[in-house]
Amino acid sequence: MKNKESNKKIKFGLLVALGCFLIQAIPFGVASNIHPQFLGYIIETEGFALGAISAMFTIGTVVSAVCSPSIGKLFSKLSAKMIFTVGAILSAGGVFMLGIAGNKLPLFYLGYAISQVGTSAISSIGVPVLLTSWFDDNSRGKAMGIVFAGGGLGNIFLQQLSATWLNGVGYAQAYQNFALLSLVVGVAVSLLLIRMPKNDSEIVKGKTANKEETKEEVKETESNWGYTFAEAKKIKSYWIFAIGFIFVGIYVSALATQYSAYLKAENFDPKMLGMVGSTFAFFSLLGNLVGGSLYDKFGAFKTTIVGFVLATVACISLLLAPKVPALAYLYGVSKGLSVFSYIIAPSMLTGVLFGKKEFGAILAITQVFFALGFALGSAIFGVIVDVAGYGIAWSVMLVAIVVAYLMLLSAIKSMAKLNKEKFGR
Repeated sequence: MKNKESNKKIKFGLLVALGCFLIQAIPFGVASNIHPQFLGYIIETEGFALGAISAMFTIGTVVSAVCSPSIGKLFSKLSAKMIFTVGAILSAGGVFMLGIAGNKLPLFYLGYAISQVGTSAISSIGVPVLLTSWFDDNSRGKAMGIVFAGGGLGNIFLQQLSATWLNGVGYAQAYQNFALLSLVVGVAVSLLLIRMPKNDSEIVKGKTANKEETKEEVKETESNWGYTFAEAKKIKSYWIFAIGFIFVGIYVSALATQYSAYLKAENFDPKMLGMVGSTFAFFSLLGNLVGGSLYDKFGAFKTTIVGFVLATVACISLLLAPKVPALAYLYGVSKGLSVFSYIIAPSMLTGVLFGKKEFGAILAITQVFFALGFALGSAIFGVIVDVAGYGIAWSVMLVAIVVAYLMLLSAIKSMAKLNKEKFGR
């Protein structure tokens, strides 16, 4: 009887993960992934300059980053179901505003900002908060890897739908259609599949390496252990950890956005550029799955080292690709596999190092640091290219990778020691 009850609870935890997967596939994808296809149609119809309409991405990112800490704190005050429902409405409502903005540029800025705030609540902050609550340290990585792979899989479907709707009904109606799709999926999932576990007995447990673990130790592991943000910000290792993610953002921004222009400047064939992009896209789908499994099997420190190696290989491959063109494909493979080190790593590491007590608030602040680095990365890279060329620019990004991971590894090691002393973990 007890086993049946346990299985029922575990199954609901898996349903929560399924709900998060659907959130990543549709509402997150609609709010974040479809817009590049729309830009040409918006410019052609409304007459905006590329720089003017593209500014909505910067504005949305900034507004979302500013609101993220407040969103994170809401999870300790309001029900997850309520936050997700409101977030889904905002995410879809912002996209709908893009469909009715017409030639009013400020409405594009406002609509995109609203959609990004809502998406933060249901995706970048909401999903990690839920999964950290529902899955223990031995199962959380795999759950996050599968859930965040939903964004990539959903994007395949959404890109095809974007092309069909844009050619068939125009950008405005296409945005409205996507908003309706996002609203239906987001609200339905929020109402039916989203809630926090009622108690520790509902938490999905993975296999533990220590078979002799006592009931008291299990209880301590699963309980609401950890730090408030007020406590975390007094710990030196937290700031090493957070600043480390600025450097992660810097190198990720450059590697993700500049490789195509760089290879094109080095006279790579357009077909080869397309193949490199496809290689990256394919291995990106595997990256979160592989990374999540590594976290569960090997823990935070060793998995972070794997991320370090993959990022280093990706950067060196680009640096040497003009001399050895085949290395461009190695870049696609290594960069794709390394996506876990910036997509699920902030959530995984925040949970492992700082616990569940105010996980949402601490994660939100950490993501602000990453967003800052990401915003700076391409600009820094571009300035260095203009002044000293691509070779020096990629070398600087390699230094950023080394600094980022040395800081993260240092923080992981020192927090592991502190948590063992304070919580017996």
